[in-house]
Amino acid sequence: MHLIKKIRGLDAFRLCVSIMAQAILLVACLAGEVSAASCLPPPRPFVPSDSQAARDYVDLIRSDFELYIQDIQSYFRCLEVERARAFEEAREVSQDYGRFLELMDE
Repeated sequence: MHLIKKIRGLDAFRLCVSIMAQAILLVACLAGEVSAASCLPPPRPFVPSDSQAARDYVDLIRSDFELYIQDIQSYFRCLEVERARAFEEAREVSQDYGRFLELMDE
């Protein structure tokens, strides 16, 4: 009963704030993991087969190609970061497996 009385009032507020802070931290950590592992390639620029349409939209098509070139460079950087992360994870897992095997030999 003493605990219930203590949770009411200011302690309840602190408890609520603490839980919310932990939830926000968890979401932030999970979002970081997801974004590191989700390198999405940019869509290819569309080029109409009709030469007149290509001439009509030359500025838009040129802009799409320039944007694609920027985005594909970002995509390559993302893949490099993911590759480095995966290699580090594989190294750690390999070490964990080695420790596990040593434990089984004891």
